[in-house]
Amino acid sequence: MPLRVVLIIPARYASERLPGKPLIEIRGKPLIQYTYERARASSVDDVIVATDDPRILDRVEGFGGRAVLTSPAHPSGTDRVAEVATRIDADVIVNLQGDEPLIDPAYIDKAIAPFSQTEGIQVTTLVAPLREEELDDPNVVKVVLDHESYALYFSRAPIPFSRDNPGKVREGVHWKHIGLYAYRRDFLLMITRLPPSPLEEEEKLEQLRVLENGYRIKAVPVPGHPGGVDTWEDLRRIEPLLP
Repeated sequence: MPLRVVLIIPARYASERLPGKPLIEIRGKPLIQYTYERARASSVDDVIVATDDPRILDRVEGFGGRAVLTSPAHPSGTDRVAEVATRIDADVIVNLQGDEPLIDPAYIDKAIAPFSQTEGIQVTTLVAPLREEELDDPNVVKVVLDHESYALYFSRAPIPFSRDNPGKVREGVHWKHIGLYAYRRDFLLMITRLPPSPLEEEEKLEQLRVLENGYRIKAVPVPGHPGGVDTWEDLRRIEPLLP
């Protein structure tokens, strides 16, 4: 029986660096609409925007999308996604950030595929080759993998450190994390009930809660990704790439 997959886009209004980010207009469309349309072009069964703000809800419904209001008290987007997951019927939940207007729909499908291919998969994510100019950037999350492509650790620090060639990256060794996750629904609900872990709080990386509690994250390599939108500079960079 095919898995039912629902993609949820957490979108809050109060972004620190870009207030009202989901509703910022680019070429006549809000940022959240580009992300929504990319998600709909994948093979998922449904796409839902989870938001704490009626303005975002109204805008999504205005362009024909589906949105639900969530509690404004959630400490993270994953908690917002989990709230919606409790209300719906799904086997797999995909968590895609609302500031990913250039996500390739095929990448979403790649993140979903392991659930049908490998027994015991609970959570997947995406990784892409790390560029040298990204190595020391704490906003680019690095990840090291084992030989089966499971994540060993995620960090804002330059890992792995090359003793013989500091500042250099090696193909197949240095990876950056792309912030898309797919979870079995029950696993998502379980992991969000656990308290934040020490490494998670130190690095400010939610995925470390999974690893610190003894679970594995399957990483799916993809060729590359232009990145999401966190700053006005990012907006200027991605605008020429939008359809």
